[in-house]
Amino acid sequence: MYRFTHCLFVVVACVLPQCSNGNDSLIPNGRQLEELWNKGEFTEGVAVRSDGMVFFSDITRDPAENGRILKFDPATEKTTVFSANSRKSNGLFFDADSRLLASCGANGGAMALCEVTSEGVVKPLVERFHGKRFNSPNDLVVHPNGSVYFSDPRYLGPEPIELKHQSVYRFVPKTGNVRRVTTDIEKPNGVHVSPDGRTLYVAETNNGSTGQDPDATPQRGRMTLNAFRISPDGSLADKRVLVNFGDKLGTDGMTIDEAGNIYAAVRSADRFGVVVYSPAGKELAYLKTPSLPTNCCFGVGTTSQVLYVTAGGGFYRINLAP
Repeated sequence: MYRFTHCLFVVVACVLPQCSNGNDSLIPNGRQLEELWNKGEFTEGVAVRSDGMVFFSDITRDPAENGRILKFDPATEKTTVFSANSRKSNGLFFDADSRLLASCGANGGAMALCEVTSEGVVKPLVERFHGKRFNSPNDLVVHPNGSVYFSDPRYLGPEPIELKHQSVYRFVPKTGNVRRVTTDIEKPNGVHVSPDGRTLYVAETNNGSTGQDPDATPQRGRMTLNAFRISPDGSLADKRVLVNFGDKLGTDGMTIDEAGNIYAAVRSADRFGVVVYSPAGKELAYLKTPSLPTNCCFGVGTTSQVLYVTAGGGFYRINLAP
């Protein structure tokens, strides 16, 4: 029932309480959320390679400290450091050629869409738009045609802000072309593509903070989950607001099952967790997480019905098989 292209995680540790309601075929009642690993500072961006190896980001908040990318081997159940300097990688995604791509943020990071080599070296692919540095690339998704959509907000980091907007971009690896594809999103975060490749989902999560003035009181903007039609040339059209979170903190990353349902890592303080929405934005189910979630994704192959969740500094999973 489920399909996702960049995650897998197998290890069992302590069981945590979970909560589900709505459609029991999506999150069965009584199923437990399991803690798999909890030694990080701020985990994000889980991705699975074609051989089943699992990679995820651990982001440090100190700009003077390197972030890292960790690798988990399901066969040995060992986690090792794949990249000791991730250049503050956040979202990760493998393309069709098993090349690992990373959105690397500010706060001492690369501030670029990057490639991570097989040796764990992070190399920028595109760093600028119209000659100006990106704000802080956050999340990405590879379209079936090979193009890459990535979000570029700024939540923290002392680096000067050169762009006057926070947008989603489309990068074409074959040509190196980069194009801004949103003008009506205040502050984009998670992005994902529908199974048929025709829709791009964009989380608009404007907490008002840019990291430029730590003493300022952030003024929140829009908190929404949106859907755009992807045009043949890769541009976006026909924006639809699927969910308006109002004055609540919205969603971070997300994943999508084969039916097109959206599993969103919602960070609202009074009801945080993974919320499942239909493609039309109707809430279908809810899974409480032990701390504020950042992202989620499905496994592949024999674990294709397992949902993996990053929250706080840890990783969790829940088996959603009926």
